[in-house]
Amino acid sequence: MWRKFASLFVIKTKFEAFLVIYGLGLGSVERGVHYLQQYPGYGGWLLFAVCPIAVFMAGARILDSLDRQHDD
Repeated sequence: MWRKFASLFVIKTKFEAFLVIYGLGLGSVERGVHYLQQYPGYGGWLLFAVCPIAVFMAGARILDSLDRQHDD
């Protein structure tokens, strides 16, 4: 029972990975918009820019881990 439940949270295909990355990207841009409202000026834009960069790094890690699973 727990294995079936836990398997729902495992990313198995690249399509699932891209869906997760898309969701992370939407959330990061939304957070960036809140930063722009809270911190007007260069500080807000800097924080806004950092949010999607973190998603790019996480997305690369997710895709890389999928490629390593398929190579084994």
